Amino acid sequence: MTQPQSGPDRTPDHSFTAPLSGFIWTGPPDQDSASSAGAPPRQDDDQGAEEDAFFDRESVPEDQSATGPPVDPPDDGMPSDRSQTGRGRAPIVPPWMRTSAGRRAMLAWWARDVAYVLGYHSIRLPKYAIKAGVYAPVGFVSGIARVLRWASAEEGNHALRQAAADRNDPATWLKLDKQRERQARWRWSILLLVCLLTGASVATLLALDVTVPDWAWPAVLATLMPILARAGRPADKPITDHVTHGPRYRKLTADLVRRGLLSTGISAINQAVAKDQHAISFPEEIHRDGPGHLAIVDLPFGVEAADVVARRGKLASGMRLPLDQVWPEPAQGHPGRLALWVGYQPAGQMQTPSWPLLKGGSVDVFKSFPLFITPRMEIVNAVLIFRNWLVGGQPGSGKTNLLRLLVLAAALDPRAELRGYEFKGVGDFSAVEPVCAEYGNGQDDETIGKAAALIGWLYHTECQQRAAKIAHYHVLGMAPENKVTPELAARKDSGLHPLVVFLNEAQELFQHKDHGAEAGELCEKVIKLGRALGVILLLDTQIPDKDSLPTGITRNINTRVCMSVRDQVANDMILGTGMYKAGYRATVFEPGDDADPRDAGWGVVVGVGKPGARRSFEVNGDQAKQVIARAIEMRVKAGTMPEPDTQPRPEPPAYDLLADLARVWPAGDDAAWNAILCERLAELRPEVYGGWRSEQLTSALKPHKVKVGPIGRRIDGKKHTRRGIYRADLALAIADRNQSRSAE
Repeated sequence: MTQPQSGPDRTPDHSFTAPLSGFIWTGPPDQDSASSAGAPPRQDDDQGAEEDAFFDRESVPEDQSATGPPVDPPDDGMPSDRSQTGRGRAPIVPPWMRTSAGRRAMLAWWARDVAYVLGYHSIRLPKYAIKAGVYAPVGFVSGIARVLRWASAEEGNHALRQAAADRNDPATWLKLDKQRERQARWRWSILLLVCLLTGASVATLLALDVTVPDWAWPAVLATLMPILARAGRPADKPITDHVTHGPRYRKLTADLVRRGLLSTGISAINQAVAKDQHAISFPEEIHRDGPGHLAIVDLPFGVEAADVVARRGKLASGMRLPLDQVWPEPAQGHPGRLALWVGYQPAGQMQTPSWPLLKGGSVDVFKSFPLFITPRMEIVNAVLIFRNWLVGGQPGSGKTNLLRLLVLAAALDPRAELRGYEFKGVGDFSAVEPVCAEYGNGQDDETIGKAAALIGWLYHTECQQRAAKIAHYHVLGMAPENKVTPELAARKDSGLHPLVVFLNEAQELFQHKDHGAEAGELCEKVIKLGRALGVILLLDTQIPDKDSLPTGITRNINTRVCMSVRDQVANDMILGTGMYKAGYRATVFEPGDDADPRDAGWGVVVGVGKPGARRSFEVNGDQAKQVIARAIEMRVKAGTMPEPDTQPRPEPPAYDLLADLARVWPAGDDAAWNAILCERLAELRPEVYGGWRSEQLTSALKPHKVKVGPIGRRIDGKKHTRRGIYRADLALAIADRNQSRSAE
């Protein structure tokens, strides 16, 4: 067999692919036959029989020709000529063996497959024994007949002798018969010698009175029975049943992928393939990847991978596979490159691993921890610090489980302070209440008001204090990037420990008639300011629109998870504008419930590595309590366990801004710039005024009705104008304040 050569009508990169081919779940035989239906007709039949020999006909009907050249190796294992493709040598170590997850997945599948086959045949052993007992005597007789025919050499040149007889050629017939007689003589001699040796051996054993073990005769019988039964059974009646059910696989071929792509209904693909059968190409070999196989596909010119992702259902239908077994996503390189991963079985039937932190371990919010798994059962780590999270999806999509998982992870860091509210009112987060410094549950106005007050405290008090402290430690060289460091977070007197705030069903707060607008505005400011200060905001919502989720929040939040949503607007509201068009579409997921989980927990994640489909680990209520019990032990040991039944919010240290301004006022000056006053205030009380700028001083003076305006001065002969205050205005504000206090 010769290999197809490169030429003007053949793109070299598409001649062959891998020495590794994939297998996919096909189900029972009735499905198997159905899965080969619907293959598109081949557009060009002029390639010849030589090229047809390379096609894997397993995926298409026998009366239907395949489309395009294969990327799979020929069945005889002949290596492809890579000097023509220019792709270099195949890897020595197969891709599935490069990672521990891939090795575990393959070994697990092999073990399950072997166990299934053994179980399948073991339960049918009585049936096989009866068949063997019926066919073995027939095989014994037919075996003797075959030996006698062999010894007589009748079948050696029987056809030639018969041809000579038909031609009435006695001379030739006699020569052929003499040849047969010569063969028969030495064959009968061998047969006689074997019989004599066998008889002599048996006679010797009997004469020596050799004791044969009791198990010997059954062992000989068990060995001979299958051989004799195999010789005696009819050709169309095998003794053992064919394993047609269970985890049996079929090759994942280029034809199967092409058939699925042609079934998506994208006219540009169908038109391109109609003109050129190589319009769908494979720049890389189809290979094993975890518990499945990965195909990298270059789509026809002008077709984007996002278009195929949007038609995931039709793609799976064309491949005759369950929806949650087929996972297309845009691949790196260019918009027309598709990464198609197909699992050995549907994701719903795959055993999802338990959360690695469920039984033991701790979390450092400055380091990554396991949070998601991919469709390939790979663990994806995430970090909490310097990130704010937004989780969105319709009811039943699994967003509450993910938000609770993030809170549980934060609870396993004894340094982290937890504050949060759930507005569903069902107690999904009640397990974490013991480790929360502040916790509320309900949809009433009082609970929502407390949550709004928490957001206000975060911005007006906590973030301002932390900003001042960061500026102070930056001067000391302990915060070189003007961010919280692990060392500062570990210092109990720094006040820069991680602060995790969660809001479950946040739309209830942002839609509130009294608190919604202000809470949304302040929440946006906290997201902008608090990220570098150790403040981590975790939000989830089931109504991702501009009214229930302010656009300022979605624009500035840096880690987003979109679970099952209904339309493009909701998808892009959570993930960001253009993500739907780029192929990251959570609309392909279906919500579920306890009876039918479906795609619950699956979503598109942006901000944790490469965007893509991820599933959060599942932790139920009882398991959450176990994690919190371990967190309580860690916090008690570290001395960070919050006081029970209290919701304290640390208040800023007491100070008198007007008195402090009078104390640091430059002697002899009637007016002073804000910048100079801020420097002097920071020297007086660094824990309060450290990091203050002109804008902060202006905001702090508004309640005291001290006018701030432009003040001009000449320095080195040049006039400079900056914002500042007059001493007279400060004195008047102090007098008014003192008079008000006296009146009280």
